[in-house]
Amino acid sequence: MLYNLLYPLSSDLSFLNVFKYISFRTVGALLTALVLSIVLGPYFINWLKKIKCGQYIQSEVACHTNKAGTPTMGGILIAFSLITSTLLWCDLSNPYVWLTLLVYTGFGLVGFLDDFTKLRRKENQGLSARAKFLGQIGISAVALYLLVQLPAYSTELYVPLFKNVSPDLGLFYIPFAMLVIIGSSNGVNLTDGMDGLAIVPAVVTTLVYGVFIYVAGHAALSHYLQVAAVPGVGEVTVFCGALVGAGLGFLWFNAYPAQVFMGDVGSLSIGGTLGFISVLCKQELMMVVVGGLFVVETLSVILQVGSYKLRKKRIFKMAPIHHHFEISGIPESKVIIRFWIISILLGVMALSVLKLR
Repeated sequence: MLYNLLYPLSSDLSFLNVFKYISFRTVGALLTALVLSIVLGPYFINWLKKIKCGQYIQSEVACHTNKAGTPTMGGILIAFSLITSTLLWCDLSNPYVWLTLLVYTGFGLVGFLDDFTKLRRKENQGLSARAKFLGQIGISAVALYLLVQLPAYSTELYVPLFKNVSPDLGLFYIPFAMLVIIGSSNGVNLTDGMDGLAIVPAVVTTLVYGVFIYVAGHAALSHYLQVAAVPGVGEVTVFCGALVGAGLGFLWFNAYPAQVFMGDVGSLSIGGTLGFISVLCKQELMMVVVGGLFVVETLSVILQVGSYKLRKKRIFKMAPIHHHFEISGIPESKVIIRFWIISILLGVMALSVLKLR
């Protein structure tokens, strides 16, 4: 909004020319979302306590019973800070920004209904897996259909490390991209099981994809680094800045010991949006590296369920895998920090691939 209101005046007031730069507005969005989260956080947490919006803990996770009743649905705070900052600093005429907001709010709505159902039932069982899956399919399908209608976007799949490998998936591109988005959404959701465990890797992943998005939208940089160019998509970098700021602001209250939990309204929306951003910048396959922690958490659940159904034996003491380490005797805070370190290393590895072509 500031761009649309102030930049046209730059011909008369030259200092307003700074609003032309995505880098300036990204920093502005980050700081705005961060300040909003930190300032509003205490009031929001007190409001959640007042309406008795407390977390219900699975009986299997006995070591977390002391966290029962901690306010949940903190993803609403992230959403408010993120959306406010995005609307303030983004070019609102950019279709990629609105599609990203569509995915974020759509997946957030699914997560909100899941959290609300848990609170209404007073147990840790919300929407059925089928209902959540159908909601995710519907939202991602609509967003991707609208995306591929844009003239600057293609259905080619770019393979990392290879210069000239970019097969056109045609009609199969939308199902493939849906798999990326839904997989990312559920990966972040499964990782969100300890204080601050999911939000830091999500921030790291956002930072990395913010770089990818900026490069994809910059004609000279994309040509120099020989990555897919998507004209206009660079504006989503501002959204990424807002998400980083909102995430760090939420971490202020979610760090161990947590004062508030993210809830599915936060994890599903952030995960789905990260998957969509990877699609926007044509770096879908890099999600396996950038979001490697989310991939491992998801695989641990798949392997655990598959092993028990086929062999009646468990591979891990409990899945997702972060609970396995915790039950094995590693303190929660140490598990969290080690997972953060792994996430940062994966992010650095992913960025290095930009030049390895």
